[in-house]
Amino acid sequence: MPAPEIALTQRFQSAFAAAFGPEFADADPIIRPSQFADFQCNAAMGLAKRLARKPRDIAAEILAAVDLSDIAETPEIAGPGFLNIRLRTDWIAAQAADLSADSRLGVPSPESPDTVVVDYSAPNVAKEMHVGHLRTTVVGDSIVRTLEKLGHTVIRQNHIGDWGTPFGMLIEHLLEVGEDSAEADLLKSDPNAFYQAARAKFDAAEAAGAAEDGSDFASRARKRVSTLQSGDAESLRIWTNLVELSKQYFHRIYDMLDVTLTDEHLAGESSYNDLLEAVCEDLEAAGIARISDGALCVFPEGFLGRDEQPLPLIIRKSDGGYGYATTDLAAIRHRTTTLGANRIAYVVGAAQELHFQMVFSAAGEAGWLPGDVQAQHVKIGSVLGEDGKILRTRSGSSLRLMALLEEAVNTARTVIEELRPDLPEAEREQIAHDIGIGGVKYADLSTAHDSDYTFDLDRMLALTGNTAPYLQYAVARIRSISRKAEAQGITAAAAPRVENDAERALALALLEFGPTLTAVGAEFEPHRLCAYLFSLAQAFTAFYEASPILKESVEEIRAGRLALAQLCERVLVEGLDALGVNAPEQM
Repeated sequence: MPAPEIALTQRFQSAFAAAFGPEFADADPIIRPSQFADFQCNAAMGLAKRLARKPRDIAAEILAAVDLSDIAETPEIAGPGFLNIRLRTDWIAAQAADLSADSRLGVPSPESPDTVVVDYSAPNVAKEMHVGHLRTTVVGDSIVRTLEKLGHTVIRQNHIGDWGTPFGMLIEHLLEVGEDSAEADLLKSDPNAFYQAARAKFDAAEAAGAAEDGSDFASRARKRVSTLQSGDAESLRIWTNLVELSKQYFHRIYDMLDVTLTDEHLAGESSYNDLLEAVCEDLEAAGIARISDGALCVFPEGFLGRDEQPLPLIIRKSDGGYGYATTDLAAIRHRTTTLGANRIAYVVGAAQELHFQMVFSAAGEAGWLPGDVQAQHVKIGSVLGEDGKILRTRSGSSLRLMALLEEAVNTARTVIEELRPDLPEAEREQIAHDIGIGGVKYADLSTAHDSDYTFDLDRMLALTGNTAPYLQYAVARIRSISRKAEAQGITAAAAPRVENDAERALALALLEFGPTLTAVGAEFEPHRLCAYLFSLAQAFTAFYEASPILKESVEEIRAGRLALAQLCERVLVEGLDALGVNAPEQM
């Protein structure tokens, strides 16, 4: 059941070989949708350069050699050498019937599944998740959902910030307020309040100056870091408690967002602590790392600073401490050698681009990132406010993610309670959640991940335009039609009906689902899937207006159109699920 572009590509490449020689068998036919036909073959211009002949003459030879009789009507030559192709309606109908019978909806199974590690979300322990974490979480979760639907093995890695200097301060503060105190409970509900209280103590002690006996808060916090990193049992116990309390907070966010991260996916900075010394030793022994100004550094080839001098990637600081680069190198080594990844996606802010380029280069030099393993930084842009600046509270602090999500759900709930007071309260609550959270996630995903976008809740929750509610409403409408059909004793046909132009257009759109999902998984670009689903929903709207279902008096036509609508519902639901967006039964 090949998609139209794939079927046409195969036929045209056979024609190229027959007309111009076997060396042309792999030439790209450049099959594109066309406003003048279903598709257009644009290969003649490129082939004309290779053959030193006129494009229109080349198009004529292609037309003479290609056999599309069972797929399309005879193509027409247009302009300088374009071939306009209108597919046979019976061929489209046959493909749609195959699609309807396919549990995978045309998504091909990979011949050799990849093992893909996806590093995403990565909040910090004892800190509030803010709006900046929204995109890394939502984009990453869509990528893993898509890869799993494609049949690949996916290993989620939530690289949380759970180690380092701040934990001395946090442990001392927890000891002072008491592990069973109301202040400690803030770690589950308002981590920022706990962190800021600890920071305020630290800063006040710093300003007052260190006590001679080292009893001040700042001195104790610094000492606690060393004690923790040396493996002190009591410090580790308290640290573990800090992490556990923060995990409860993470769960609330992830549950609210309907993302698939769980505790088993946690792979924080602490998990690589015992590997850092070996990373440094091995790089130094291999001659890849050397001492520079007291620090152990790697100087990846091709990276220069403003002074045109080689740019260092510091893997051990002059004081003996380790930084993010060391942890990231340990992680990439673990992911390729232990987890067996042949693809790794780092869903991290765009500001980290240089860092990851240098880490990938250093890991490649060390042999920890072989040439057959693809590591990609999935760069994440910023969420902006109406003023075009990074979205923040009025006080200028980072906007709490939970507050943002609650606002979206509450806004959706207000609308649902006005429009559907007839529904049970529990159902209204679920619909409000699906629309509010779906609207926020879809607005994020429908923008290219490396681009910034403006957070506009009214637009996100609109029933028109490229929004989640528009797609959710299309699904709810089809389900409503199916319920009414069932009540009237109407049964869908075994195969969708494809006859008129609106039916053809919808069927053709449905056939693009598999290729679209494949492209999204290959490029880590969920916005492509959003664009596809929006165009599919538009095709359904046009079909629904042009081809009445329940009002159609001819039973065979009615049943075939109902089958086409229900196939559209399946594809929309599957596509939305790949994005992590729920489709309510009714709206």
